[in-house]
Amino acid sequence: MTRTAPKRTTPTTGWMPLAILATAQFLVVLSTSIVNVALPQIRTGLGLSDTGQAWVVNAYVLVFGALLLPGGRAGDVHGLRRVFLLGTGLFALASLGAALAPTATVLIVCRAVQGIGAALLAPTALALVLTLYPDGGRRGTALGVWGAVSGAGGAAGVLLSGLLTSLYGWRAVFVVMVPLALAVLVATRLLVGADRPRGGSMDAPGTVTLTAGLVALTYGLSGPWPLAVIGLALLGLFVVLQRRAADPLLPVRMSVVAVPNVLMALLGAVWLGLFYFLPLYQQRALGYTPLEAGLTQLPLALMVTLASWLTGRLSGRRVLLPVGLLALAAGLAWLSRTPADGTFLVDLLGPTLLIGIGLGAAFVRLTALSSTGVRAADNGLAGGLVNATRQIGGAIGLSFLTLLPSPGTAFAACAALTLLISALSTLSAPSTRKA
Repeated sequence: MTRTAPKRTTPTTGWMPLAILATAQFLVVLSTSIVNVALPQIRTGLGLSDTGQAWVVNAYVLVFGALLLPGGRAGDVHGLRRVFLLGTGLFALASLGAALAPTATVLIVCRAVQGIGAALLAPTALALVLTLYPDGGRRGTALGVWGAVSGAGGAAGVLLSGLLTSLYGWRAVFVVMVPLALAVLVATRLLVGADRPRGGSMDAPGTVTLTAGLVALTYGLSGPWPLAVIGLALLGLFVVLQRRAADPLLPVRMSVVAVPNVLMALLGAVWLGLFYFLPLYQQRALGYTPLEAGLTQLPLALMVTLASWLTGRLSGRRVLLPVGLLALAAGLAWLSRTPADGTFLVDLLGPTLLIGIGLGAAFVRLTALSSTGVRAADNGLAGGLVNATRQIGGAIGLSFLTLLPSPGTAFAACAALTLLISALSTLSAPSTRKA
C-alpha cells in the first residue's frame, strides 16, 4: 500500500514571514521616534545649530515621505522582495553610518539615506503582507498585527531613546537598529519567497516631479513659504504628466482607493499631532522627564496594540471604524483640558486609553480599505500610497497645528478633525465598507 506523504507547511504559508515583515515596519516607526529624545546630546556632541538639529529629523522624514510612492511602484516593477531587501540593506548601512558619523553633515546625509531605505522597505513590506495573506480572515489578522507593531513602535522609540542615551550616549540609538535590520535581511532571504516582477517602467518624470513637489511643499509649510508654492506647482505638473504618461506612476485605476487614502491623510495629521503635543504637554506643563513621558505613554501604546490586533481579528465588522473614530475623538476632547496641575491617573490615563482604542481600530480599518479592490500587481503601489498619504498628511497637518496657542487647543483641533473623518467615512460608506 502506498503511503501518502503528509502535507508540509512552507514558510510562506505560515506566520513567520509576517513576523519578519512586521519587524521591518517596527524599525521604520522606531527610526522616526527614537531620535527625538537624543537630540540634545547629538547637538552637544556634534556642535549642531538649531537648523542642523532640525535637519537630523527632517532629512529622514522628508525623504521617507516623498519617496514612498515611487518605492512601492519600484516593488511592483522590479519585484517586491528584491526592492525590500535593497531598502533594508540601505537602512542598515545608513544606521551604521549615522552611529559612526564624525560630523553633523555626515549624520544628516546618513539620515537622508536611511529615509531612502525606509521608503523602499516600508511599502514593499506591506505589499508582501497583502500578497502572502490574500484571503479575508488571514489578511485581517495580518493587518491587525501590522497596526499593533506600528502603534508600539512610537512608544518604544521614546523609551529606548531615553534608556540608551542615558546609559551609552546618543550613538547607541542608531547602533541598536543595525543588528535588527541585518536580522530582517537574513531572515527575509531564507523565509520569504521571491515574487514575480510585474515589469514596466518607473515613470521618471512623474517620480521627479512628485518627489520634489512633496519635499518642497512639506518643508515650505514649516519654513520659507515660497517653497510651498513651488511644491504646489510641481504637484500640479505631476498631475498633468500623469494624464499623458503611457505607464504613469499613479494610474487612474488607483482611484478605487482614493477615499480611504484621503481619510488616512487626515488620520495622519491627528496621529502626528497627538505624539508631538503629548510629550510637550507632559514635559513642559507637568514637569516629566523624557523617560517619565515615555513610561506614561505605555498604556496608550499597549491599547493601540490590543485594539489593532482585535480589529484585525474582527475585520468583517463594519461598525469598527465609526466606533473607533468616536472613541478617538472623545479621548482627544478629554485630553484637551490639559490642566497645569494634572496627574497621570486622573488626567492622562483615561483619555489615552480611549485614544489607543480609536487609533488602533481606525488605522487597521483604513489600511485594509486602502488595498480593497486593488489588483495584486499593484500591491506595492497601494502600500506606498497609504504610507505616503499618512506621512504627508501628518506633516502638513502638524505644520498647521503648531500655529495653535497651546497643546490643549491642538488636542481639541485633532478631536474636531477626527469627527470630520468619521463624517466623511459615513458619507462615503459604499466605498469604505467593502473590506
